[in-house]
Amino acid sequence: MDEQQNKTRRMAARAQGQQAGAKEPRQAAARQVMSERPRRARQGAASQQARARSAAAPKKPGISMKIYPLGGLGEIGKNLTVYECAGDMIIVDCGSLFPESDMYGVDLVIPDFTFLEQNRAAIKGVVITHGHEDHIGALPYLLREMSIPVFGTKLTLGLVGNKLEEHGLLGSTELRMITPREKFKLGCFLIDPIHMNHSIPGAVAFAIECPAGIVIQTGDFKVDFTPIGGATTDLAAFAEYGERGVLALLSDSTNSERPGMSTSESKVNDGMAALFNRADKQRVIVATFASNLYRVQLLVDLAVQQGRKVAISGRSMVNNTRMAAELGFLRAPDGVLIDIDQVEKYPPEKIAIITTGSQGETLSALSRMAMNSHRQVRVGEGDFIIISATPIPGNEKMVTKVINGLMRLGADVIYENMYDVHASGHACQEEQKLIMNLTRPKFFVPVHGEYKHLKRHALTAQALGIPLANILIADTGDAITLTQNGIKVEETVWEAPCCATGACCRRMALWCWRPVLTPKPGGWYPARTFTHAALCMCGILNSFWKTPVWPSSRCCKRTRRTLTGIRAALKPRFAKRLPAFCTEKQSAAP
Repeated sequence: MDEQQNKTRRMAARAQGQQAGAKEPRQAAARQVMSERPRRARQGAASQQARARSAAAPKKPGISMKIYPLGGLGEIGKNLTVYECAGDMIIVDCGSLFPESDMYGVDLVIPDFTFLEQNRAAIKGVVITHGHEDHIGALPYLLREMSIPVFGTKLTLGLVGNKLEEHGLLGSTELRMITPREKFKLGCFLIDPIHMNHSIPGAVAFAIECPAGIVIQTGDFKVDFTPIGGATTDLAAFAEYGERGVLALLSDSTNSERPGMSTSESKVNDGMAALFNRADKQRVIVATFASNLYRVQLLVDLAVQQGRKVAISGRSMVNNTRMAAELGFLRAPDGVLIDIDQVEKYPPEKIAIITTGSQGETLSALSRMAMNSHRQVRVGEGDFIIISATPIPGNEKMVTKVINGLMRLGADVIYENMYDVHASGHACQEEQKLIMNLTRPKFFVPVHGEYKHLKRHALTAQALGIPLANILIADTGDAITLTQNGIKVEETVWEAPCCATGACCRRMALWCWRPVLTPKPGGWYPARTFTHAALCMCGILNSFWKTPVWPSSRCCKRTRRTLTGIRAALKPRFAKRLPAFCTEKQSAAP
């Protein structure tokens, strides 16, 4: 029995050994398959590491765009920006700047066009955001040097046309009308005008698309939800570009120090109506910007309600209102608008005068009224004068001088923030934040303002999450290089601003003021008295010669002879400071 059990155990063990031998090949095959799987896994890990290394490596710089701000930075006015990409250039705006109070003989300050003249073959055109002087004032001087097309909205081109007609350039200049959200192409640039609210109809921003990316320049703007013109700022367009991706935003910085939202233009209606009612038996005189056609329309409507006739004073105001009426931007019943020569035919309570001079310009209509030298209007105790504007930084002294003169004559004067008689056309902090949040730009460049305005705007952008390295506070004349990987200033192309005078030797004015206007150590020229005397002489000569002379290395023959006589009359220690071209050795200009 025990032997039988042992035999059974041996047979079972032999069977188990055979089964184990049969499994070994299958297990070996399985081990071979499993050994191959880790190799495939290791290959996948290597590819992931390669992708990680490629992602960590810096991107190759793509196509670059250059931006040249030739004005409008560190100052209020003289706005001119040049964009360059793939060998093509476009110009956005071409404005002028009010002269300072001690710039004798200077009518306006304009950008230096030397860089543009050197690259005239690449310039495809000028696009204008709106029709204010700080954006179109220098355009005639540029078009004297080169023939390029000008693009703008209907009213903007009307204002440009008036200015070109004064300079005899209207017939030789190509003006092309644009409409918001109707894109047009200039070279490699695809430009999309976007409707904006401002203190003038027809204001637009530009979304500029090129191989380097999309750049948006807002121009002057505000976000007004109850505008007089009816249409609000096209915020949807900014949101649309924000979804697509905006490489850089250049935004208006004028009111960057003011918190909250700007005052709606419709709020001025109530303030003006109250003042018109207060001046029930007095003659009303309102000074405002000649291009602020919203304000002019409001004043006409209030005058009609009170049964007053409206007279326009000031050459630019007369030209602009006539043009606006022809284009349908200014509406007045028949017989309401009268000539300024007819104001004495009506009693004071039946007259309202709209005039220029809100910035205290020396030869403006309001300034002449303050000096009692206006030919048609004599200011006195029966006049109620409203200055419907805020002084541009730098013009405060001139405005105060005019106000004092009017008050000495016995007039009641309403100015600055005494009542709601003016609403700024520039965005405050909350409106600036709104545009930034909608566009979500990668890079930000504050423009249109003094340095303190640019700095405050940059701080607002930083508070919204834009990295400090992606914010650039540039200066006039900087050559800004913009790519997907960064923004930087590589060089400077600006030399000095030009001072345009009514006539005489503009080159002499430029030479005298170069030490003042050029950012060099030392500031004023040591002989300040001589500088003032020389520029005062330029102003005297302006009174006699009205032929425009563009700054050049030579003077007209008549001016050269006069300055030569001045040189001989001055003491030797002053004469040596006169420019060399004022001598008889310099050949006369043709």
